[in-house]
Amino acid sequence: MDTDITNKVVLITGGAKRVGAATCRLLHAAGANLMIHYKSSLHEARALQAELNLQRPHSVAIIQGDLLNIASLPNLIAETVRHFGRLDALINNASTYYASEIGDIDEAKWLDLMGSNLKAPLFLSQAAAPELRKNHGCIVNITDMHVERPKKGYIVYSVAKAGLVTLTKSLAHELSPEVRVNAVAPGPVQWPENNPQFDEVYRQRVIKQTLLKRMGEAEDVAKAVKFLIADAPFITGHVLAVDGGRSLNL
Repeated sequence: MDTDITNKVVLITGGAKRVGAATCRLLHAAGANLMIHYKSSLHEARALQAELNLQRPHSVAIIQGDLLNIASLPNLIAETVRHFGRLDALINNASTYYASEIGDIDEAKWLDLMGSNLKAPLFLSQAAAPELRKNHGCIVNITDMHVERPKKGYIVYSVAKAGLVTLTKSLAHELSPEVRVNAVAPGPVQWPENNPQFDEVYRQRVIKQTLLKRMGEAEDVAKAVKFLIADAPFITGHVLAVDGGRSLNL
């Protein structure tokens, strides 16, 4: 992609909330048109669509989909191209995150965590590949700093995100030279919602482990994604850590 992303079309999964929404706002401000995927966050998706279309009419559309339904994934690509006429970038942002401890792992958790964090990005990237090749586009995957040092009690999630790193590098090989594929590995940026494990004591311990001694923000991840899409034409197969240096200090 050219460094100017004005009128480029970006499909982002799980884009209605949190880091996804911050990424949408930043890319939109840079001139991109967006197809925002959501699963169940219809209210948030509609609100974000209205907010951004108020700034630039007809620049944002939304699409619902269950990423675990692999047969439906090509439709996300087809609808994006039908609506905007092209696809220039895919951001595999959607993720399921919860504990999976030894003795408590069942096939349902495996299918859910592997499905959203690894299987869906693979099949969605495969469906997007022809259009991205045509437009010399790119893919950005959102992985996790814990792939190098797995978080205790989160086995399946950690395995899935580690697989996503390997998928990123594999796709960089497979889709070159037309398509660049990179990943962003966030650290402590936003705390998981409604999880009592992440109490104030835990949060302060994590913050002390960062080299910068502070939390990041959703916008920090969004800026990394924008960099890889718009300002990194000679970077592919790379995983960019956005973790305040915590991965060096565990």
